[in-house]
Amino acid sequence: MHTILSNERIYDNICLMTVVGDFQAARMGQFYMLRTSRDAPLLSRPISIHNLEQDRMQFLYRIAGEGTRLMAELRGGDSIKLAGPLGNGFPQVKGRIALIGGGIGIAPLLYAARQLDKPDVYLGFQKQPYLTEAFTPYANQLTVQIGGSILEEVNFSHYDYAIVCGPLGMLKEAARMAEGLETKVYVSLEKRMACGVGACYVCSVMNKNGNRKVCTDGPVFLAKEVEWHELSL
Repeated sequence: MHTILSNERIYDNICLMTVVGDFQAARMGQFYMLRTSRDAPLLSRPISIHNLEQDRMQFLYRIAGEGTRLMAELRGGDSIKLAGPLGNGFPQVKGRIALIGGGIGIAPLLYAARQLDKPDVYLGFQKQPYLTEAFTPYANQLTVQIGGSILEEVNFSHYDYAIVCGPLGMLKEAARMAEGLETKVYVSLEKRMACGVGACYVCSVMNKNGNRKVCTDGPVFLAKEVEWHELSL
C-alpha cells in the first residue's frame, strides 16, 4: 500500500494523483496497476507514469468507469495499492524528437519530456487544455491545439523519432503519415488489462512478429510493426 499525498480533479473528469514511495526503478512510458483498498471492482486499472520526483510519483487519469471513479474519491492520507513498474516504456533516444499526445494521451509524455533532450511537444485537446504549462521548461517547442487533430501540426519528416500517445484512430493516422519516411514512430497502445504481467493474454495485439501482449511486450511498439487492421476503433 502507498500513501496518497493529493488527488485533485483538475478538469471535468480528469484527475491528478500524487503518491509517496520509492519509485527509483520506474522508467518513462511504463505504467502501474492501481486499485483502491475496496474489494470491488476486482481488477486493477493500468495508469501510466505522468511524472516522477524523488520520493513521489504522479498519475494523470480520466474517470472512465467504476474503478477510476473510486480512485477519484480518494484524498490525501488515504492508501492505494500499486503494482509496478510494468511494461517496456519509451526508448532513450537522441536526435530530433517529437512527443505527440492527444487528450489523456498526454499523461505519459511529461516524464518523457524531462528525460529526453529538449523534444518538440505537440498536445491536442477537444475542449479546454490542461497541464500544458508543465511541459514548457522541457520542450524545445510546445504546440497546443484545441479541436481538430494535433497531427495536422506535425511534419514527421523533420524528426528522427516520434513518440505518440492518444486515441487509437490518432495512432493509426500517425503510423500512416510516417509511412515511407526514415522517422521511427513509437506508439503507446492502450488496451483493457486483467493481470498486467502477461499471464492472462487479455491485452494481446497482433504485430508483424506475431501475437504480443500490451502489458509486457508493450505498451510501447514501433508503429510500423503493429497490424493496424487487426485493431478496432
